[in-house]
Amino acid sequence: MSTVLLAASGAVAADKPIRVMVVDDAVVARSLVKRWVDAEPDMTIAASARTGREAVDQVERSDPDVVLLDIEMPELDGIAALPLLLRKKRDLAVIMVSSLTRRGAEITLRALSLGAADYIPKPDSTHDGATAASFRRDLIEKIRHLGRRQRVPLGPAAAHLAAARSLPRGRQASARDAAPRAVQSSPFTLRPFSSATPRALLIGSSTGGPQALTVLIEKLPAAIDRAPVLITQHMPPTFTTVLAEHLSRAGGRGAHEAEHGETVLAGGIYVAPGGRHTRVKREGDVVKIVLGDDAPINYCRPAVDPLFSAAAQVWGAATLALVLTGMGSDGTHGAADIAAAGGSVIAQDEATSVVWGMPRAVAQAGLCSAVLPLDLIAPKVIRLFSGVCP
Repeated sequence: MSTVLLAASGAVAADKPIRVMVVDDAVVARSLVKRWVDAEPDMTIAASARTGREAVDQVERSDPDVVLLDIEMPELDGIAALPLLLRKKRDLAVIMVSSLTRRGAEITLRALSLGAADYIPKPDSTHDGATAASFRRDLIEKIRHLGRRQRVPLGPAAAHLAAARSLPRGRQASARDAAPRAVQSSPFTLRPFSSATPRALLIGSSTGGPQALTVLIEKLPAAIDRAPVLITQHMPPTFTTVLAEHLSRAGGRGAHEAEHGETVLAGGIYVAPGGRHTRVKREGDVVKIVLGDDAPINYCRPAVDPLFSAAAQVWGAATLALVLTGMGSDGTHGAADIAAAGGSVIAQDEATSVVWGMPRAVAQAGLCSAVLPLDLIAPKVIRLFSGVCP
């Protein structure tokens, strides 16, 4: 199957099937996705197109909730079509289905920076039953979650950010900075922050994570200099390599894929490599990275839970963890271990999350010390690492 993008619009009532447009120059790919979508009771195919130009011309008329858009196409490829589609429907949530190559990873990160909400790596072959089933499950789950997410009325901050996506790229940053920053009282039971100054920052993320991580790391140099930052983002091999490179540029610090046995140092940004769980362990006076090939956890490898749980054992009450946007509940068990050790957990709020699954699970479990909009997380982290009481 050739590379595709997925985009969702929020104009349709929640009780109606999610309408999907498939845009791919490969007839086999279109047929396969159509068969999968038609098998779901809450989804329906709205239209199909062979090129990006056809997709742009049809998107308003066919009014899809979700658009699957191939990258490599004649006339107008997916990357060129993406901003045109976002202009026509400014609240589109875009997911790239990309090949597991460095070029595919770079295109994916570029699409995310242009307004795509998520991606899904396509298998090398759909002839293998287990691989095809996994790909189908992930694709349908993303369509369903993003389709539903876009139908929820946006709060003022999220609405402002959605409107900013339709602006020329140079004006998006200033529009984001102007988003409302008022924080309402939390409806969740919150734990007190640890009295211990953090000695490590742990971050877990999935859907929407690369964008959120970039925004966050750009604003965290002061905290990064004081302690190590360890990140688990649900991504396959090669993608995590490219993500680390992007985060290095964003934060002006040396982000890299974690290596088995290396010493964890203040000022370092360690990204869990795709396909391997990342943990930490103490050896005397130093903390080292431990990579594992054990079974997926929460359908993910790397998963957030093993990193959080191991960090709780190493740093105890001096552990600070962030749970950012993402589907599912990965990170909740690890966050419970951090809370039990006396550490602190901050979750991203619903309005600024692409999909509010992982942070919601942690918040609803009563494990958070704060639930904050993305743009308020970095200032809070810097205050905590500076030893300033919350």
